[in-house]
Amino acid sequence: MGESRDTKGPPGVSGGYRERASRVAGAVLWTRTLQSPARPVLPDGCTDLIWSGGRLLVAGPDTGPQSVEGMPPGTALVGLRFAPGQGPAVFGVPARELRDRRVPLADLWPAGRVRELTERLAAAGTPGSATGAGRLLEETAAARLREGTGQDGRTAAVAAALARGRPVAEVAGAVALGERQLYRLSLDAFGYGPKTLARVLRLVRALDLARSGMPYAQVAAHAGYADQAHLAREVKSLAGAPMGVLLAPG
Repeated sequence: MGESRDTKGPPGVSGGYRERASRVAGAVLWTRTLQSPARPVLPDGCTDLIWSGGRLLVAGPDTGPQSVEGMPPGTALVGLRFAPGQGPAVFGVPARELRDRRVPLADLWPAGRVRELTERLAAAGTPGSATGAGRLLEETAAARLREGTGQDGRTAAVAAALARGRPVAEVAGAVALGERQLYRLSLDAFGYGPKTLARVLRLVRALDLARSGMPYAQVAAHAGYADQAHLAREVKSLAGAPMGVLLAPG
């Protein structure tokens, strides 16, 4: 489903990045080779299962930029990035327990299962190849989704509505929940409350627009910010740097 393609990568990720739509519905399979300097990873509302250096890690939903210090240039990674709200069904824990964390998969799954998957990945060859590590990550995630109770049908609707900029009260009403109930659902599904998720998804939308070459004032209007100054404050707050720095080549 979809060939690998060169991309500029997610906002905040420098070169050496490739991705394709995953065979796991809603997810993205990606590979990255770290360059120097390695830019931090920015919040996107997602959780990832990552294979690198013989280790399996889970990257939780972030509320700010996450450094990749400690990994030398040339380090290869392959990951499966799950849509907002999809990770808990794969990892078996509420997303709030993974917020702003990088956790060994062995802390979440039975040791024997992780050991078997690690051995298969080590023997798979090139990370992210169609018949290699990437395929194994997809197969494993798909199996977990079949085994589990599945994603609450409301979570996808909540994420989609917040991504469109709908007010929290309106979103709560659309899924027949009170605002406090929506907050609890969001903590478990996304790792943070609906207002924070809305801010993160708006940031992703703004950076995508800016990367397309759209002037910042138009980005602010299209992404749902009050004005360009509001956009600048939010980018600095969530991403830790001004827009120009985030989008600079390299």
